[in-house]
Amino acid sequence: MKFKLVSNFRPTGDQPQAIEKLEANIQKGLRHQVLLGVTGSGKTYTMASLIEKAQKPALIISPNKTLAAQLYQEFKEFFPNNGVHYFVSYYDYYQPEAYIPQSDTYIEKDAKINEVLDRLRHEAVQDVLSRKDAIVVASVSCIYNIGSPEEYQRVALKIQQGQKITRRELLRHITSLQYQRNDTDFKPGTFRARGDVIEIFLVTGKEILTIEFKGDTIESIQTTQDLLRSLPIPLSQCTLYPAKFWVTPQEKLFIALANIRLELQEQLQYLKKQNKLVEAQRLEQRTMYDLEMIEESGYCHGIENYSRHFEFRDPGTPPFTLLDYFGDDFLIFIDESHLTLSQLKAMSVQDKIRKQSLIQYGFRLPSAQDNRPLTFSEFFTKAKKLVYVSATPGEYETDLAMQQKDGGLNAIVEQVVRPTGLCEPTIEIRKTANHMQNLIKELRRVTENHQRALVVTVTKRLAEDIADYLTLHSIKTQWIHSELKTLERPALLEDLRRGNVDVLVGVNLLREGLDLPEVSLVAILDADKEGFLRNATTLIQTMGRAARHPEGRVILYADTITLSMKAALQEVERRRKIQERYNKEHGITPQAIVKAIREWPFPQKQKSVSVELSQMTDVALLEHEMKEAASSLDFERAVQIRDLIKKAKGGIETSYANHHISKEGSKTEQKERRKK
Repeated sequence: MKFKLVSNFRPTGDQPQAIEKLEANIQKGLRHQVLLGVTGSGKTYTMASLIEKAQKPALIISPNKTLAAQLYQEFKEFFPNNGVHYFVSYYDYYQPEAYIPQSDTYIEKDAKINEVLDRLRHEAVQDVLSRKDAIVVASVSCIYNIGSPEEYQRVALKIQQGQKITRRELLRHITSLQYQRNDTDFKPGTFRARGDVIEIFLVTGKEILTIEFKGDTIESIQTTQDLLRSLPIPLSQCTLYPAKFWVTPQEKLFIALANIRLELQEQLQYLKKQNKLVEAQRLEQRTMYDLEMIEESGYCHGIENYSRHFEFRDPGTPPFTLLDYFGDDFLIFIDESHLTLSQLKAMSVQDKIRKQSLIQYGFRLPSAQDNRPLTFSEFFTKAKKLVYVSATPGEYETDLAMQQKDGGLNAIVEQVVRPTGLCEPTIEIRKTANHMQNLIKELRRVTENHQRALVVTVTKRLAEDIADYLTLHSIKTQWIHSELKTLERPALLEDLRRGNVDVLVGVNLLREGLDLPEVSLVAILDADKEGFLRNATTLIQTMGRAARHPEGRVILYADTITLSMKAALQEVERRRKIQERYNKEHGITPQAIVKAIREWPFPQKQKSVSVELSQMTDVALLEHEMKEAASSLDFERAVQIRDLIKKAKGGIETSYANHHISKEGSKTEQKERRKK
């Protein structure tokens, strides 16, 4: 199927010339392009238009999960008939395995996998392999090792109606794909067998596959598209992909295990020659335990550390990542490139330092070093056609675009004029004396006009304290920073747009890419504190959050004007002059951006308890949720719901505005846990 852009918008402002230049450069074969698009100029629409014109699969890499989620929603609307997917790290919490020699401290890998994100990753990979009209919006985790695409496809099980296969043999195949049998708790990644019927809940979480036998023949195959068990759709054939990325065929598994044992013996000899007897004993014990687990179940904790052997890669060769699943001819958009490129560059370096310590002290084999993200150079070897998108592109990507031999100057495309005619926000610098009283006054002015505001601080603790302080002054405020769970951030932004929250206080999540047309005021505290959070690029990005409102304004609380502030003010003024000149020449009156509020498409496994009280007024429904939590041994949640039932029966109303969005409890409890 071809890419078909569906939108009520038409290219206006700088968009037509930007789309035309970008497409022409792709036709010329230019590898690097820069789209310098100011906030609110419609960069996402320009990217979508380019995908439609180029008719190539696309990978959009975003610097964080919040921006990736926002882009995912926008691309889903632009391409409702094509495959649009969300691929980010599937951890709610992740503590990597590490060893600190100075204190002889071993930190075991500790992670909490978010099952929703895991399913979305599998769905993205399977769609990229099976169709050409696929778009994946990803975080920088897309350059981590996820296994060979060839092996992923090769182990996939093809099932056909009329196929001769015994029920027992099919069950063995399903198990080898890491699907687990569970006849009671039927969830994605599990299957159940009842008589001649086998039901498989696909790991993507979108379909249930029902296979019915007649003797040793598959009589029928049906798929149910949703959990409500709508009418089943008959299939003549289907492909069952693995439930995990690291799956090795049985015939290759024994060879891989033999190679791991050979490497173990070589490393043991090396450690003993170095008189590291404790390290040698530790390594042998840990590795042999892992091998036994793999032989018995096909999986072990930390199996990714042996990925080089399972993929039969040579030492030092690049790992297989999401990029390999796309093939050779696809587009890569580096969103907010001034941030994303630095993240891509740092990931492999940090991983290497951590792994070297583990290997040196006998916690891992040397081959664990090859379970890693791509290096910066390896990434560019795999990436053939790149478009760097940012309101403030960095020197690195700008130089790459300029150095190209064929029309290099045209590879930097500016998109400064907004389709709505809105100009850059007005900027005011105020002294820090009594700044909180001044801020409260300004925020009340904003809320009285039914508008929204962002307050930007320099630390997470300060963001929480200011949010508490503003709440005490009857301003509906919430904080947002990296400790807020991935799938809760878009929901909080939605609440801001709806007016459930009037003010968001944050550190660095209130910068790049956030699309919040209702925000009319951005207040930047400690604007004169030079550093990463207050350099010219960061200031321009943060101030841009007010550029989508016709009354947009920025207040910088500072006692001096730093070089970064001066550079940011000059660039904003340059853009404003271009925008005002264009509006005057074309007789354009600036208009407010009207943007529908999107429902966040991913249901969380466990919703906020405070939200549930407003949504689940039926006591019977609450009691059902309590029993379900207890049956899954989640007693803490069961107790929370029990308390809600008591409140509901007593007629006590609880509003979302008076509760923290996290199911973990109050802000005070979260602070105490961080201290511990």
